[in-house]
Amino acid sequence: MKFSSSLKFNAIAEWWDEYIAYDALKKYIYQLEKQQVNREQIVPPDIEAGEHSSLLGGHDASATDAVFVPLLDQELRKITLFYELQEKEFFEELEELEEAIKKQEEADITGEGRYADYEDMDPDDDDDDESISRSPDVRRAHASSSAGPFRRATIRGVTPRRYSLSSSDGDMEASSRAHSKGPMAKLSNTFHSLRDSYSSANGGDRTIWTSRSDYAYDTRLLFKRRITNLYIQFTNLRSYVEINYSGFRKIIKKYDKVTYSELKDRYLYEVVERALPFTQLSKDKLNHGINALVDLYSKCVTRGDRSLAKEQLRLHQRENIAWERDTVWRQMIGQERRGEGVITEGASLVKPEEPPVISFETPAGQFKITKRKMRFLFSIIVFFVMANLKMVQGVEANSCIAILTFCTILWATEAIPLFVTSMFVPLLLVLFRVIRKEVEPGVYHRLSTHEATVYVFSIMFSPTIMLLIGGFTISSALSKTNIDRVIFTRVLYFAGSKPKTVLLAFMFVSCFASMLISNVAAPTLCFTLVRPILRTLPPKSAFGPCLILAIALAANIGGQSSPISSPQNLIAIGDMDPTLDWSKWFAVALPVSAISIVLIWLLLLASYDPARSPDGEGEIEIRGIRPTREPFTLKQYWVSFICIVTIALWCIEHEIEEYVGDMGVIALLPIVAFFSTGVLKKDDFEKFAWTIVFLAMGGIALGKGVLSSGLFDLLDEVIRKALHGFSVYVVVLILSPIVLVISTFISHTIASVLLVPIAKEVGSHLPGQPTNLLIFITALICSAGMGMPVSGFPNQTAATQEDELGELYLTNMDFLKNGVPASIIATLVVSTVGYALMKAVGV
Repeated sequence: MKFSSSLKFNAIAEWWDEYIAYDALKKYIYQLEKQQVNREQIVPPDIEAGEHSSLLGGHDASATDAVFVPLLDQELRKITLFYELQEKEFFEELEELEEAIKKQEEADITGEGRYADYEDMDPDDDDDDESISRSPDVRRAHASSSAGPFRRATIRGVTPRRYSLSSSDGDMEASSRAHSKGPMAKLSNTFHSLRDSYSSANGGDRTIWTSRSDYAYDTRLLFKRRITNLYIQFTNLRSYVEINYSGFRKIIKKYDKVTYSELKDRYLYEVVERALPFTQLSKDKLNHGINALVDLYSKCVTRGDRSLAKEQLRLHQRENIAWERDTVWRQMIGQERRGEGVITEGASLVKPEEPPVISFETPAGQFKITKRKMRFLFSIIVFFVMANLKMVQGVEANSCIAILTFCTILWATEAIPLFVTSMFVPLLLVLFRVIRKEVEPGVYHRLSTHEATVYVFSIMFSPTIMLLIGGFTISSALSKTNIDRVIFTRVLYFAGSKPKTVLLAFMFVSCFASMLISNVAAPTLCFTLVRPILRTLPPKSAFGPCLILAIALAANIGGQSSPISSPQNLIAIGDMDPTLDWSKWFAVALPVSAISIVLIWLLLLASYDPARSPDGEGEIEIRGIRPTREPFTLKQYWVSFICIVTIALWCIEHEIEEYVGDMGVIALLPIVAFFSTGVLKKDDFEKFAWTIVFLAMGGIALGKGVLSSGLFDLLDEVIRKALHGFSVYVVVLILSPIVLVISTFISHTIASVLLVPIAKEVGSHLPGQPTNLLIFITALICSAGMGMPVSGFPNQTAATQEDELGELYLTNMDFLKNGVPASIIATLVVSTVGYALMKAVGV
C-alpha cells in the first residue's frame, strides 16, 4: 500500500465520511445475508408488511452489534497497520535527515570538489532545475520546488545552474550568480569561495546555512526540499488519523440511527481511542516530529526565525493540497461552470432535449425548428400585428396591450424561460415609449426613452423585491443550520405509525415548511424525509402515491400561508394600499390553510384508502421517524432568534412604520445578521433564486406600465359595465374561478402578475373600494391552482418522484382525479371562510 494513494483521502475529505459509512453498511448487509441470519430474530413478525418491512427496525440492538462490531474492528486493524508502517518510515527518515544536517554542519562550507563545473555535467541531468522557483513573481504563478508531490525518500543532487530564490528562502541573494562557461566565471566562483572561507577562518560566524557560496546555496536548497517533503508527509499522516476518526464517528452515528443502537460513544472510547493511531501518545509523537522539522527548517532556511519557518511550511502544505486536488476538483469546477454538474435530486427538473419538428441542413450546419421556437415565433408575429393595429384609443395604450399579449403568450407557453420574458418588459416599455406622465388633470406627457428608462428601473427594485430577498435569506439560514429538519422530524415523531395520522402530519409539515422556507424548498425537504418510509412499503401500496401527492398539494396550500412563502403573495402586498401587515395576513391565511389541508386530507383518504394493504387484508403500519437527539447549537439559537424578531417586526410594521419606513427595510435585518456573522457565505447569496427575483421585477414593471399607459383607464368602462349592480361577494364568486383556471395552467407567479392589477382595478370601482380584499383573494387562489402536473413547483417535483424500480409514483390521472377537486375545495374555502375572515379583520 503506497502512502501517496492512501492520502488521496486528504484531497477528497468531503466524500470520505459518506463513503466509509456507505461501504461499511453495505458490508454489514452483505455479512447478514452471507451468514443467513434469521430475520425473524431481528425483525418482529409483520404479516401485513411482508418482505418489505424494515430489516433493522424494532429489534434488540445487540443482535446487529454482534455482526457490525467485527467489521469495524477489521477496518480499524487495517488503519492501525498502515499507520504503524508509515510512522516507522517517517521517523527513520527524520533521524536520517537530522544526522545528515549534523554531518553537513561539520563539513567544509566551501564544498571543495563536491560537484563539477556546469560545463562538465550532462545536460540531461538538469531536469530537476525546472521545479525551482525562479523569482517571487514566477513562484506564485508556477509550481515551486515544494509545490509538487515529492514522494521520493531521497532527492537527487542539485546541479550548479540556479535561478533566483523565492521569498521563502529567507534573506538569501535575490538572484543567483549564473554559471557560464568562460574563465572569468570560474575565477569569480573561486574568489567567492575563498572569501567565504576567509571570513569563517577569521572568527566570522558564517556556517553552511548562512554562507553565500554556490555550494552553500545548493546545500540549503537540497535540505529545504527534504524537510518540506517530510513535513508534508507528517502533516498528511496526522490528517489521515483525524479523517479516519471522523469516519468512525460518523458511520457509527449513522448505524445507531438506523438500528436504534447506542454503540457510538462506547466503541469510540473503548476501542478506537485506544488503538495506536488515535492515542494521545501517538498524536504527541507526530506533533513532536512536526515541531522537529520546523526547527530544522528554521535552522537551514530561515536563519533561526521559527515563526517564518512555520508560515512557509504551511504555505508549502497548502500548495501540495492544491496540487493534489487540481485534477479532480478543477475538472468538477469547470463542469459546474459549463452547466454540466450533477443536478441535486428535487432541486430542478431535468428535461430531455426537445425533438425538432423540422430539421434541414444549411452551410452553417443543421438547423432545427422545435415547438418552442415555433411558439416564440408566433408570439413575435402576434406582437407586431397588434402593435400596428389600432385596437384601442391612444398610442401608448395600443402598444401596451401588444406588450401585455406578447408576454402573456410567452409566459403561458414557456417558449423561453419565464424570467427572460420578464426582462422583455422593461425593454419593450422603453423602446415603444409606453410610459406617460400626468402633467395636468386629464393631460398626459409621453416620456422620452431616457425618462422612461429611469422610471422603469426605479420601480423594478421596490421594497417588495427586498422583502423577497429577505425571505430567501431566512429560508437559506434555516436550511443551512438544519433547524427545519430538526423541527419537522420532531413533529413527525409524534405522528405514530397509523397511515392516516402519518399522512395528515406530513401534510401539515409540508404546509408549515412552505410557509417558513418557501413552497419551492419545502417539497424537496419533505420528499427526502419520506424516502425511508417509502422504501419499507409493500409493492403497489396506495400509501406511496397518496403521500407524494399529499405533500405536493399541502406545499401549494402552504404557499398562501405567509407573505414570503411564495412570490405571488409579495406581488399582491406590493399592490395593496395601504400595505397589509403580517398579523392580518396570518389571521386570514392560517385558518384558511388549516381547513383546506383537513378537507384535502379527507379527499385523499376517500380516494386512495392509504391504510389498506395491497392484498386487501388488514392495514399497513408505518415505521416512525426518529427525531434527532442533538441539542441546539449557539448558531441555531442565533438564527432562530433573528427569524422570530424579523417576523415579529413584519407583523407590527404598521405600528412602527415611521421608524422603519417599509417591510423591505426590515428584510435587511436577517441579511445583515446572517452574512456578517458567517452563518451564510457569499456562495449562499449567489445560490438565491434570482430567476424568481427578476420574474417579480418584470411583473412589477408590467403592472406599472399597464397603469401608466392608460390601458386601465380604457378598460375602466368595460369593467364597470360588466360588474354594474353586483355586490362585492358576487364579484368574488365571479373572480375566483377565473383566477383558479388561469393559475392551474400557467405559473402561479405569472398568474398573480396578470391578475392582481385586474383585481385592483375591479376593486377600485366597487362600493367601498374593497381593493385590498380582492387582491388578497386573488393571491390566495393563485396558490390553489394545483390540478395539473405543471401547476406550480410542488406538483412538478412530485411528478418526477420514482420508486426503487424507477417507476413514477404519480400519473396524470392522479392529478386530475385528486388535484382538480383539491383545487376547487381550496378555492371554495378562500371565497367563503377567507372572505368572512377578511371582512372580520378589516381588510
